Amino acid sequence: MPEQPVHVVANFTVQDAAKYREYEKGFFPILKKHGGEFITFDDNSVTFEGAVPPKGRIVMFKFPNQEAATAWYNDPDYQALSEHRRAGTTLNFLTMVHSIEPRN
Repeated sequence: MPEQPVHVVANFTVQDAAKYREYEKGFFPILKKHGGEFITFDDNSVTFEGAVPPKGRIVMFKFPNQEAATAWYNDPDYQALSEHRRAGTTLNFLTMVHSIEPRN
């Protein structure tokens, strides 16, 4: 069975834009280092049903597999960089979502 890609979804509110910009500057090289691919972000998501998540930014990106996503998160360079995100935002969640094979 081939490895399945995973998606990472984050929801946070930016409290300090300057600190968050420091995070953004270093984010993409580390993401690419681990085979990650940016998908999108949205500051105005819409909830059709269920509890509305806290207002803030939703960010989505993708990795080729769970191992790559875990390596990205545990990368010492990423952990050092993420201190800027932690200092500049309130994180609601950072979640890995596993893909499944489509059913025929």
